[in-house]
Amino acid sequence: MDYSQYKELKFRRPEPGILEIVMGEEGKLSVATARMHAEMAMVWLDVDRDPETRVAILRGAGKGFSAGGDLKMVAKAKYYLLLCETISGEEAERLGLVSLTCEEQELNEKALEVARKLAAGAQTALSWTKYSLNNWLRMAGPSFDASLALEVLGFTGPEAKEGVASHREKRKPVGSSSGVPKRPILLYKKRRYPLRRRQR
Repeated sequence: MDYSQYKELKFRRPEPGILEIVMGEEGKLSVATARMHAEMAMVWLDVDRDPETRVAILRGAGKGFSAGGDLKMVAKAKYYLLLCETISGEEAERLGLVSLTCEEQELNEKALEVARKLAAGAQTALSWTKYSLNNWLRMAGPSFDASLALEVLGFTGPEAKEGVASHREKRKPVGSSSGVPKRPILLYKKRRYPLRRRQR
């Protein structure tokens, strides 16, 4: 399979049957640009048609995986996304956002270890299992589409421009966008109510 048309993604084969896909440039945190989004959507079609690939390893070229991402648990997603809090690998594993964590120096070997097991497994059974599990993700398709569209739209507003400017100037961002309708952020606290017996 020829992957030369990809510019944001790099490819190499560490072992037969295993394809490593690298996002971004070495030494830099991978950023999900418009072209990166397009290539990420297209690459899996090519991987699926690639007779030499049984397992694909996706990683960022620099420190960390990506500067953009998504969370699956709504309550925690709101906390981390609204406050822009950094989430550790251990916490991501605890929440079930990632399958496994390890020390950074062990990462490449651990990824290859898992890839080897998958490449040596029963491919039909693995393929059908993956397809069945991915049906749960397909059900979230409309929510993901809306989320992605709003994320891209947000990059065009004054808040994004101020965020970039403050980062470059090493200062805190100033003010908020004007003329944008605000939605209140509601914080809920669990309250226990005594159980009541039904009146007969």
